[in-house]
Amino acid sequence: MVQQYRNGEGLSALVRRHYRTFLRLLARYLDEEEQALVRRAVRHLLSLEGREVSFTGEPYLVHAMNVARLVLEQLGLGADAVIGALYHDISRIEQIPPEFFEETFGKGVRELIEGLGKISGLETAREAVRSENFREMVINLAGDIRVILIRLAEQLEVMRNLDKAPPPERVGIATEAYYLYAPLAHRLGLYNIKSELEDLAMKYLEPEVYEEIRRKIAETAAKREELVREFIEPIRKRMEEERLKFTIKSRLKSIHSIWTKMKRQNVPFEEVYDIFAVRIILDSHGRKEKEDCWRVYSIVTDLYTPNPTRLRDWISIPKSNGYESLHTTVIGPHGKWIEVQIRTTRMDEIAEKGLAAHWKYKEGSRAQALDEWLGNVREILEHYDPRTDDLIDQMKLNLYSKEIFVFTPKGDVVRLPAGATVLDFAFAIHSEVGMRCTGGKIDNRVVPLDHVLHTGDRVEVITSRNQRPAADWLNIVKTSKARTKIKQSLNEEKLKAARMGRETLMRRLRNWKIPFNDETVKRLLQHYRIKLAQDLYAWIHEEKIDLLEIKEVLSATEKEEEAPAPAPNRPAPAQKEHHKDYLVIDKKMKGVDYTLARCCNPIYGDPIFGFVTINEGIKIHKADCPNAKWMKERYPYRVVPASWTDTDRVHAFEATIRVTGTDEVGIVNRITDMLSNEMNVNMRSISFNTHKGMFEGILKVVVANSDHLEAILRQLQKIKGVNKATRYAS
Repeated sequence: MVQQYRNGEGLSALVRRHYRTFLRLLARYLDEEEQALVRRAVRHLLSLEGREVSFTGEPYLVHAMNVARLVLEQLGLGADAVIGALYHDISRIEQIPPEFFEETFGKGVRELIEGLGKISGLETAREAVRSENFREMVINLAGDIRVILIRLAEQLEVMRNLDKAPPPERVGIATEAYYLYAPLAHRLGLYNIKSELEDLAMKYLEPEVYEEIRRKIAETAAKREELVREFIEPIRKRMEEERLKFTIKSRLKSIHSIWTKMKRQNVPFEEVYDIFAVRIILDSHGRKEKEDCWRVYSIVTDLYTPNPTRLRDWISIPKSNGYESLHTTVIGPHGKWIEVQIRTTRMDEIAEKGLAAHWKYKEGSRAQALDEWLGNVREILEHYDPRTDDLIDQMKLNLYSKEIFVFTPKGDVVRLPAGATVLDFAFAIHSEVGMRCTGGKIDNRVVPLDHVLHTGDRVEVITSRNQRPAADWLNIVKTSKARTKIKQSLNEEKLKAARMGRETLMRRLRNWKIPFNDETVKRLLQHYRIKLAQDLYAWIHEEKIDLLEIKEVLSATEKEEEAPAPAPNRPAPAQKEHHKDYLVIDKKMKGVDYTLARCCNPIYGDPIFGFVTINEGIKIHKADCPNAKWMKERYPYRVVPASWTDTDRVHAFEATIRVTGTDEVGIVNRITDMLSNEMNVNMRSISFNTHKGMFEGILKVVVANSDHLEAILRQLQKIKGVNKATRYAS
């Protein structure tokens, strides 16, 4: 095919044929002025001397016109987006200067093409799913959502012609479409594109399953069409009697959707009862939309028995991507379950074209979901740290999550991802409310920050002026907005700590008659294996680095300078107790000098490892110690195996427990009585803080081993008023 189109005459004829079809389409969707702009773009592209072809063997202009058709016909975008689609690849190949687009078509077209160019530039080396590719798309999305819509249209055109691509590339392209673009299309409400991308990807990723389901669908087509006709006829008559204007059509579920049901329900194709749906589209407008949809629902459920657990009301509360529809499943002829979707023409267009259709119907809250999501994306990007890879995780969190709907005390609806907590709700209300949140109330019951919310909860946030975000909040929240704001606050605290640490270091260096300059800081960074001076200063302020040790480092000889450095975030001074008969170091050594690290407080029975320090022998850490990953990655040669030995001696280890719950009269007595009298536990210290109906207690107790500690935690959680009891790393 490539050779066929490299022949000048064949190529020109193909382009002319597609151009004539394209012009007829323009007349249906654009006004004369817009058509003139698009024709000018095509004429310019025809005048270019290049004869490059796409992987299909067709000229790039044919591929570009096919993408532009999707942008216009399926996404409903305007002339600027059509021109952007036409130039999206050719501008890069022909190296057309950006100024040309601004002078000829306007600034909007230039920005679109520049955004598309950034994405297209990443297509040189396809891998399964590349987070960097995803990041670039999100960054462009924050500027103009049409960049992503055009990119999705291009991906769909590529997938439709994937059989023409070289076989080695097909699986990689299909994987990218399935894991990256299909979920993104779903999040934007582009259900048709999402379903087609999934089906086309499945064709190459699961070819045998795909072909089997396709064959069975074809074999059952005649029976299915007869069932639909029999089902629809009574509904049609009743709706005509009600003088409703409507269209009824049936829609077969995608092959991928059927396959997903087969896997989820663990049933064969023959037992998937709802492989198609009947869609009723009403010609209704304004305030009558919701009323008319429920009228039709009443007609359908009068004629056929509904399954009450399968009612989905996305009219009263639309999905965050703008999807509105009323779904129910009823028992049709011959006892077959049939899904019925009821919506208006406007709702149907938004369902078909997703957020793109919001520009046509932009009024009031219908565009609010789009604005909120784009605002959320921008907020992530504004505070994005390029040294981390958290952006992709945050966006995936928002793209793939299911949703819940909770209410403020005034009755306003707040949409959150499933699994969201009170703290997520607080940040959704306002960033400052989140920063000061100490807990919440649900139905007048006080709940902690990490309480998981459910649809229908009415939540009141409890705040305190003295509250500040903590690092463990990142383990509580589910929404990217909350994570971003918490990290922003923690970074501000880190900057403050760095500023104070720098002042401390300067003051000490003056006392020691050591100059404070770039060379001094560089020596410290090299010694402690730290990349940024800011981190060095912060660790000094947080006393993770001893100032006297700094003096020794800077005063050391060159030989001493080259000695391995201790970990910069090494734990605080370890326990001094030695239990030399409790441990075996490196599988064979007993009686080795060691101490138990206070950063994680290991106790008998915990999975552990040893870490060889420079001056303090071997420190014993829990396997899940907060510092474990850092130590093992940075100093693997200093990590040694360690295990507990069998011994008849009674162990005595100090463990710290964190208890939270409702502040009730006598709660402290109940806790201490249970520990002292019921479990005979020796308590070293106990402290409690209360605020607005909640308490937090920190208990230091002596335990024999990890099983003993787990038993204590279980008993604590049985006490009335205690919400949670956990082991705490001091």
